[in-house]
Amino acid sequence: MLFFMMRINRYLAAAGLGSRRACEELVLEGRVRVNNVVVTSLATQVAPGDDVRVGKRPVKVKSHTYILLNKPAGYVCTRSDEEKRKTIFDLIPKEVGRLFHVGRLDKESEGLIVLTNDGDYAQELTHPSHEIEKEYEVLIDKAFDIALTAKLQKGVVLETGRAKMHSVHPLAPMKLKIILRQGLKRQIRDMLWTVGGYRVKKLVRVRIGGLRDPRLKTGYWRHLRREELDSILGKASRPDSKRNRMSDSSAKPGRETTAGD
Repeated sequence: MLFFMMRINRYLAAAGLGSRRACEELVLEGRVRVNNVVVTSLATQVAPGDDVRVGKRPVKVKSHTYILLNKPAGYVCTRSDEEKRKTIFDLIPKEVGRLFHVGRLDKESEGLIVLTNDGDYAQELTHPSHEIEKEYEVLIDKAFDIALTAKLQKGVVLETGRAKMHSVHPLAPMKLKIILRQGLKRQIRDMLWTVGGYRVKKLVRVRIGGLRDPRLKTGYWRHLRREELDSILGKASRPDSKRNRMSDSSAKPGRETTAGD
């Protein structure tokens, strides 16, 4: 990525250290040095050629990578797991570089999830003001009572906060299409259990914003195109977009596998 001058938090985010907010914390904690001088001001500007370090680690702005993964069940959304469970990053070759996930799906859930090293874009996707829709196909253990639809859309109080579904559409007696504009932990599972004692047997995220990919097999991933990044946010593709890491859209498998919310 070419640049002339850049604020320190934006520089760190562009280097893949997280969202701008997370990078601001690194600066305020005194963990960042520019040309061997500790900086704690968020107004600090970084110029090309400056030596930027977090602790002793050199930090360089790198090209942005955007990946769509079709997560299998049985994988957790974390980089490392104390219980030694399989993580979604086991499915991505190390040569792709260090990425972080945007949002999450719980271990039992499947479906689409975005991975990137672009902190700014990740912050856009997760900011509550965007209310990006996420669509799920959900298989439950008994026939759904359609009379509960209004209650699910009005909302219920869970341990994680007040939760509501944007829409609920039965696809079959025990299969639902659910659209969320929230992202509470295990939201769908906990809401269905709370309102009617339903257990979720299978949950698959099939859409994020305007992005679907029914051809992407479970356990496979691919790079996202610029127009797809914009479609997630519900925007028209911008020809002058600064996102500069666009690869082909061919799907690639993660490691061999038998195969949120």
